[in-house]
Amino acid sequence: MAGVLSGLKVVDAGSFLAGPCAATILSDYGADVIKVEPRTGDRHRTIAAGHPIDHSWQLTGRNKRSLALNIAKPEGHEVLMRLLQDTDVLVVNFSASQLEKYGLTLEKLHKINKRLVLAQISGYGLKGPDADRRAFDLTGWFARTGVLDMMHDKDIPPSPPAGGVGDHSTAMTLFGGIMVALFKREQTGEGSMVSTSLAATGTWANGLNLQAVMTGSDIAARRDKEGWSNPMTNVYTSSDGRHIMLAVQNAKRDWPILATALGHPEWLEDERFSDVRPLFRNRFAAKEIMLAAFAELTLDQISERLEAAGIVFSLIARNAEVIEDEQLIANGVIVPTESKEPGYDRTLATPFQISGEPQRTPALAPKIGEHTQSILSEAGYSDADIEQMINNEVAGAAQRKPR
Repeated sequence: MAGVLSGLKVVDAGSFLAGPCAATILSDYGADVIKVEPRTGDRHRTIAAGHPIDHSWQLTGRNKRSLALNIAKPEGHEVLMRLLQDTDVLVVNFSASQLEKYGLTLEKLHKINKRLVLAQISGYGLKGPDADRRAFDLTGWFARTGVLDMMHDKDIPPSPPAGGVGDHSTAMTLFGGIMVALFKREQTGEGSMVSTSLAATGTWANGLNLQAVMTGSDIAARRDKEGWSNPMTNVYTSSDGRHIMLAVQNAKRDWPILATALGHPEWLEDERFSDVRPLFRNRFAAKEIMLAAFAELTLDQISERLEAAGIVFSLIARNAEVIEDEQLIANGVIVPTESKEPGYDRTLATPFQISGEPQRTPALAPKIGEHTQSILSEAGYSDADIEQMINNEVAGAAQRKPR
């Protein structure tokens, strides 16, 4: 399949998830993505250590070609510069000082290729006291931005969040910026630098709550004092131990409907809960009676009643249920791969679709240096040059283990 981005050459010199995942999205729509990684491999490959399948690498490394290259050596840096002469997008997650160290600032890159788009991700941005501070999404996206401050109740510390969530959000942001830069290039003929950070995207994701603080309403601080105070948007547990997320936004309209659906119309006769205003004045008492009501019903009973009443809710699905979700499968969110490897027969598609432009069928992620020789040959190096680079530990080939 050619793909709408066929003909676009991308060098993915990032590591771990966020930057490389943006390159994966480009590859899903047909771009030729060359993964430039150390001779020992991107450390992202080690995330699944102890698991039978390197699941995280397969998700983010699919549809790419691997070039094992030591860019810290002058010879390796020269190879990278030659590759970039006809590259459209370079993806990195270097800090400002590292961009200078490796000669990858936009000014230097544009001396060899004015059309190159430099796409950069950092932990906290390129300026300020933390410009060179290392981060993962757990620290830069969840912790630093207040997202975790919203994810706990009174007197209970936040739980460690799911890894990769902030990385994937940041990847989508970088991808969007890359496409805008490519559009600009069509108008001007010149590439740009696209930059984002885990902190920037986490702050944006938490924007609803941060904007509230700016206007004097600190929801997290209030919760620290009194606990989660909205009985209409809360988690409840069924008699058979399943958790349900209730999300009622129009409480005035839906409170009488919900009370009746749960089998307790008498609540509406109680002056504490007769209407929305007294309900929220007595919100903690309301939460307690609702907890008890949900606990009397099975998940099936709750689902049947709330569906019939038109109340917005969802079962809090277990991960093992998500990958079998018929709705997700029907909409191409979970898709088959072309791999015959056990454990990688399915994966997750890029989460948007373009009419008339199918995504590439996900292929098995490359081995370290699997395409080193073919990529270097395409760049104009002779077999003897390539052999010398491999022998000098500048490059690595798949059939040879780095020493």
